This record gives sequence, structure tokens and C-alpha cells, in this order.
Amino acid sequence: MVCEDSLRPKRKTEISLSEIAQSERVSHFGPDATVSGVAVASSDVCSGDLFVGLQGAKRHGAEFASDALASGATAILTDSSGLKRLSERNLPVLIVENPREVLGRISSLIYGGQSGHRPKIFGVTGTNGKTSTAFLLEAIMRGVGKRTALSTTAHRQVGEIIFPSSLTTPESPDLHAMAARAAEENVWGIAIEISAQALEQNRLDELSCDVAGFTNLSHDHFEDFGSMDRYLRAKAALFRYEKAKSAVVCVDSLWGQKLAELSEVPVVKLGRGDELFDWNYRIIEARPRETIFELKARDSRSVMLKLPAIGAHMVANAALAAVMLIESGVKETQLVSMGPDGEGIPVFIPGRMEEVSGKSGPALYVDAGRSADAYQQTLSSLREHTSGVLIMVCGTSGNRDKSKRPIMGRVAADLADIVIVTDDDPRLEDPSEIRRGLLSGAREVEKSQIYEVPDPSEAIRFAVSLAKEGDTVLWTGPGSQDYRDIGEKIPFSARVVARRALLDA
Repeated sequence: MVCEDSLRPKRKTEISLSEIAQSERVSHFGPDATVSGVAVASSDVCSGDLFVGLQGAKRHGAEFASDALASGATAILTDSSGLKRLSERNLPVLIVENPREVLGRISSLIYGGQSGHRPKIFGVTGTNGKTSTAFLLEAIMRGVGKRTALSTTAHRQVGEIIFPSSLTTPESPDLHAMAARAAEENVWGIAIEISAQALEQNRLDELSCDVAGFTNLSHDHFEDFGSMDRYLRAKAALFRYEKAKSAVVCVDSLWGQKLAELSEVPVVKLGRGDELFDWNYRIIEARPRETIFELKARDSRSVMLKLPAIGAHMVANAALAAVMLIESGVKETQLVSMGPDGEGIPVFIPGRMEEVSGKSGPALYVDAGRSADAYQQTLSSLREHTSGVLIMVCGTSGNRDKSKRPIMGRVAADLADIVIVTDDDPRLEDPSEIRRGLLSGAREVEKSQIYEVPDPSEAIRFAVSLAKEGDTVLWTGPGSQDYRDIGEKIPFSARVVARRALLDA
């Protein structure tokens, strides 16, 4: 790994294993050593790192210790099972039965305190809209002249430095390293997309959000949580005193209202409609490629904003981002330049209702939605701006919640005129079984035309062949991903394939 190009601090702080062992009360075997960084993947190791061997779904990370040492790691942190897998003896090793329980604190010891400056942290959780809201947070901060950092499913960024992202929320060492680099770069605020899985795996340990935000909750990730109530409580972990100082919660849904009640930290409620919340948002004008909306506080403060996107769900995301920043101390008067008479919010959100078509011919969008609620919001938004036929190409992930697939198919068929079910990221699951789940729900809706085209490149070409001027094609699932996971990751860009289909039509 070329560590100079990573999102780690430029200045290193060395700390000995004996100091870590004493501070964290973990067992220390073998000789002492100093470490100046932390890596969970052997491919991410930099010289002087503490390599962390975690138990994975298929293999134990300690099996890759030799690779980590060859890349420059000077010590290992693992559990007793990992210790038995180490091929070399007399290594500098720290042992604890659940390494994740100490990983945040150890990362904070190594990366923390390197700068007197601490950026503000804005954490966003929910089922849908996390990525969009994080991008909107970063854009609004930048729009008022702040230096920013960003961590999302799409990518991570500190100032002008952009780094690929492989997880919705990075592992704890990567977050701490990024926060330290952001402090070095004099960043004012960091927007972080936070998954429920990250909260359960202690990835946010020793990082406290100045403001936490909640978008919504819908049927998803039952393979991990089993029920909506347990899923909600996993999200609610962000709204505890050790994780956040304050919160803004969108209460448009019952789940948002429940989350607000579960929060331990002070909550500002944001909602749409006639009921008076702490902040309300309403759409003033919906244009083909942008939306004007108003934010109004209970005390009558207000601001108008222009969003370069369509859909009530995108407005809700933008409203949440704006209120989170206002609650952190940004004055609503600072946002005026992003209003209807200005340039608008300077945001581009890759793979989220991203239009890849030109000014003529059918409109074509790619999106990352993989839930029934995401389908509902996106299709409803596109319907408002489609004079002709609405065509949807959809697939979903393998080795994930199977119970949501028929619901997704039903919503797709109910809201789109034509549905083309294809493959997405089957991972290790039989792709025909994934398609069968979507198709079973779609075929319950008699009025819609349903097709099955397994190859995604063929599916989008078929969709484009059916479309004409005034029609809209939505390809949902892959979004901005640059790969497909078919048991291994292969290069694939839905955006590139979609544009090629339009050119070839």
C-alpha cells in the first residue's frame, strides 16, 4: 500500500505495546514493539502498523498475519483463536477475546491528540438517504466556506483528497485515521454515513458526533436484525450520550417518532406537513431537474433553498442536512446564497437518482436503491416528471434479506409501467433465486409488463430499446459501484453501460 496517498495523518505518534496493554488491560505476548498505525486488512498495512486479525464470516484475519508482517506491520492484535493461527512464534502480540471492544480506544491512542484542532462530526443513519444526506452536509458546509471531509458508501474525502470506499462506514482505525488527517488539514466538519452494522461492531467507539441525524427506517437488513424493532434499536445506539451530543430526527414516519423517543440526547424534530415541529420543510416548486423548498423553524426563522435534484425524499435529505448544520451553529442567513436566487446547494451525489442521459431522447437514471421504500420514493418522484412510460430495471444483492424481495418486486410493478428483473450482486447466492423473489412479487400486479433478463448489460439495452422521447428508464441497484460481486468482484459500471446503451440505441 502507498501509505502517503492514504487518508492517514502525515504526522505519526509511536506508542509501545506495553503502553497499550497497560492502558487497555489486554494480554501482551512476545517482545515489546512500537506501533504508529492500525490496519484491519493486510492489504492496507503501512510500515509500523499494528495489524488486527479479526474473525471473519469465512476466515480468521490472523491467517493473513504473515502478509501483514511482510508489508511492514510490527505487531499483531487478535484473539486466542487468532493466536493459534499465527505461523511465527515470539511475535509482538496483543490478545483480547473481542478485539473490536478495544479497537476504537487503541485507534484513538495511536491517532488521537495529534492536533489541537478537532473538526465537528456529523453522523447520519437510517435505512435510505444516508449517502445523499452526507453528501448534502458536505456540500452545504463547503457552500458556506468551510473546509470539509466526507465518509460514505461512494467514497471518502478529506479536503481535495479522495479515497475509495468499500464499506458504508469504515472500520474504527480508518475513521480515527481520517479524523486525525482532517484535523491536520484544518477541516471544519466531517460528514459520516453510519450503518447499524457499524454501530453493532463498535466502529464509532471513541468518536462522538456533534450532531447525529436520522433519515428514516424501512424493511431491510433482516438477515442481521430479524425485526424492525431490533433494527431500530441498533440505529438508536447512535443517539446515546457516548456517541452524540445532540440530534436532528426526521419524524415523517412512525419509526422516526419512535427513534426520537428512544434518543438519550436532545432531539430537534424535523417534519413535513401541517403539524408544527421544531423545523418544518415544504416544497415550493418542483422543476424538471431541481426543487425549491423552504425550511421554517417553530420560532419563525426560515430559509429558502434550491436543490439540484427531484423528489420529496431528496428534499427531506437536504432539509435534514441543513437543520443539522444550523443546530451546530451555522446561521440560516449563511445559507441564502444556496437559495432560489443563487447557485443552489453545490452538490453532486454519485449513483443516487443520477441522470446519465442527454437533453433529447428518453431520460435514464441510475440509482443505488435496494429496498421497497427506496423503490417507492424514487419511482414516485420520477413519475411526476415523466410524460410517457416509466421503465424500471432492477436486481438486488445476494446473501442478504430474502423476505424483502417480493415486496420490492410488488412495489416496482405497481409504480412502473414496465419492470425488467435482472442480476445485480448475487455474491455467493444463486442469481436465479434472487430474481425469483423479485418476480414473485412483481407478478402479483396484473397491470404491469414484467420481463426477466438475467444479464444486466442486456437488460439495460432492452429497456432502452423500449423507450422513446418522454419516457423514463430507472436502473436501480448498482448506483455508482464500479464492480459487480459474483462471488468475486469484477469491474462493472452501470453508468458506463447505460450511456453505451443510449449511444447504441
